[in-house]
Amino acid sequence: MRNKQPNVLIIDDEPDLLELLEMTLIRLGLEVDRADSVSGALEKLGKKKYDLCLTDMRLPDGEGLDVIDYIHQKKLDVPVAVITAFASTDNAIAALKAGAFDYLAKPVDLEQLRSLVKQVVTPPEKPRAPGAYVLLGESPLIQQVCQMIDRIAKSLAPVFIHGESGTGKEIAARLIHHKGPRDKEPFVAVNCGAIPENLMESEFFGYKKGSFTGADSDHEGFFQAANKGTLFLDEVADLPLAMQVKLLRAIQEKKVRKIGSPIEEEVDVRIISASHKNLSMLVKNEQFRQDLYFRLHVIELNMPPLREMREDIVIIADAILHKLARGREVSLAPDAVQALRHYSFPGNVRELENILERGLSLSENLATIHEKDLYLTPPLLVDDNNRENDSVIESFGEGGKHVSLEDYLDRVERAALLEALEKTHYNRTEAAKLLGISFRAMRYRMERLGIK
Repeated sequence: MRNKQPNVLIIDDEPDLLELLEMTLIRLGLEVDRADSVSGALEKLGKKKYDLCLTDMRLPDGEGLDVIDYIHQKKLDVPVAVITAFASTDNAIAALKAGAFDYLAKPVDLEQLRSLVKQVVTPPEKPRAPGAYVLLGESPLIQQVCQMIDRIAKSLAPVFIHGESGTGKEIAARLIHHKGPRDKEPFVAVNCGAIPENLMESEFFGYKKGSFTGADSDHEGFFQAANKGTLFLDEVADLPLAMQVKLLRAIQEKKVRKIGSPIEEEVDVRIISASHKNLSMLVKNEQFRQDLYFRLHVIELNMPPLREMREDIVIIADAILHKLARGREVSLAPDAVQALRHYSFPGNVRELENILERGLSLSENLATIHEKDLYLTPPLLVDDNNRENDSVIESFGEGGKHVSLEDYLDRVERAALLEALEKTHYNRTEAAKLLGISFRAMRYRMERLGIK
């Protein structure tokens, strides 16, 4: 685990955006430096080592591509993502071919920014007291969930938590742990979709010094770290089949073997898993092992989406605002409350937090947030067959059907990815080569756009 804060350099000539980006990244536990020009950025890159660089494409004295070229010429190991108000397929491809690993469109979606950052750097986890985890709301649905958690916590049976992204699956898992008999023991959360396949075994089970190149010391895996406590496997459906076999054996035998070790170690962990995907459907499609499914799916907890708990939106929003404002008195204006109550929240509570953080940062009145400060975007337009319109270029802004620039670009990007995948018979490596991007960037984009 890294002890130092990762360093991020953000480059843009808009002070408001720089402040918003800096505030968001600092809240992730990152150290942030700012530059408002190419020359200023190059000066900082020459003096300091950065873990990530976020740069605008259009700058007063050049382009973001100049920053990427400098990093490559100096052989600096700094991943770069570009942020642009002039985003287009051509600009995106140019940036990716120059060496950027991703791009974002303005206005920047903060949740997408967080997801992008976490692909590259691992922010230091801040310890939180058990009381910091709470599911807010007074609706019957959330009350049923809380009652179910109280019952589940008394047992040590494996739990599977199902729910859309942003519904609070990890909070529910932590509550189950802290309300149970193992509350004094470790809780280890693992995002199964964020670990490269070739590192999974070493991360889950650990390794011995000298077992492979780079293994300079013994390393404890997730199972050893969670011993006597709880291991939370988030997005467990993303585990490859080969790793599912090894995970099944570890759960059945309650033993793990470090890479390079001749002996097995006994481990005692309670398994809580979660996914937004339908595991039983994946089992039918032979994408998830049935025997592992039965081991994980002993008790199921379903997390309701926010759109089904509209009476709780204001309660949750007020609590989030109180946390974000850090002692300041901030409230939602009636027009903002009305807008939130009628919004669909595809990203659920996580998206609500993202919206309020943006509103708090961009509002002209520091004490009140209005609807215009929230920048709510319309849902993605789909055709009558519930699939995206093939002619995405023509659909942008035609016939009174307006979509946000970000939604539009996502649709263009999705169409390009699907076309490349079809041409390569869904070989992701070949599709990435066809698009001129890395396999890592291809995998990240497929995950972000929900392409299976």
